[in-house]
Amino acid sequence: MAYTDIDNPELYFQAKAWTGTGNEIAITFDGSENMQPDWVWLKRRDASSIHVAHDSVRGATKRLIPNANDGETTQAQYVKSFDSNGITFGTDTDVNNSGSAAILWGWKAGTSFSNDASSTSIGSIDSAGSINTTAGFSIVTFTGNSGGIAHGLGQKPDMVIIKPRNVDGSWIVTHKGLGAEMQDYYQFLDTTAARATSNDIWGGEPTTTTFSVSSSLIDSANYVAYCFAEKKGYSKFGSYTGNNNANGTFVYTGFKPAYVMTKVTDTTDGWMIFDNKRNPHNVMDKYMTANGTGGDSTRDSIDFVSNGFKLRVANTDCNNGTYIYMAFAEQPFVTSTGVPATAR
Repeated sequence: MAYTDIDNPELYFQAKAWTGTGNEIAITFDGSENMQPDWVWLKRRDASSIHVAHDSVRGATKRLIPNANDGETTQAQYVKSFDSNGITFGTDTDVNNSGSAAILWGWKAGTSFSNDASSTSIGSIDSAGSINTTAGFSIVTFTGNSGGIAHGLGQKPDMVIIKPRNVDGSWIVTHKGLGAEMQDYYQFLDTTAARATSNDIWGGEPTTTTFSVSSSLIDSANYVAYCFAEKKGYSKFGSYTGNNNANGTFVYTGFKPAYVMTKVTDTTDGWMIFDNKRNPHNVMDKYMTANGTGGDSTRDSIDFVSNGFKLRVANTDCNNGTYIYMAFAEQPFVTSTGVPATAR
């Protein structure tokens, strides 16, 4: 029995807690493997500030703000380059304030692609981007609405996030945990809103080759999409029901997590982010919200264990309702050679 598709998750996802200098700085991941990221998300931890997201497909200096609906801007003093084992960041104090704690999350795609839909008959909207079929992650850019877009994953995605670039517009999320048909539901990454039902966002159910968007989206806008497909022992996209108890719900992932983001679907509350760099030991007491500007909040909330995560708080934000989650591994529960994950 194979317990994992990926023995070393550090090749595809890493987090880094670091301290700002106010000067240009090379931020290097501290894992055992070098990883040149293709999508990075950064946030100052000790004060109110924006989240910032950059990817190698749009270009290093092109900034989006996950907690806001602002369009893409060119920022010379945010991410300056994607490096062989991290990034170089400029002098902007939204993230790189001298002496201030910050966090970086990075994902690896890496293989460039372009799809001429009329030539390949895959979808109906041309697209281009970067794919990693091993890790189940792709970054896809496209223009327009009402049609299918190639995602390149080779399997049906479990989560898709799209964002208009050249105009303001929310980050729209679909996720397999929202319902039996992903095309029927959405949530906004930049708000606290509950799950919504609509036939006007997605143009059809995602397939092994495409995801589809509806004509109700902004016509002729440039979009970026981040597409994820689950990989055994490395990533997990699912749902759970909280029990509103400090002896909280346990969620099986098949690996020891490095990163977990949760969102309640049946009420309004934030997108909660936990990771193993801000919280190296259980019980983990530091979290922040993807939709907010606040830095780290402190409250016992969650344990990362060898095969999943367990909630440790009675609260609606992560343990008293129905939730979706995305999780990435620090270590598979058991490697392909039989090495088990160690306890924290």
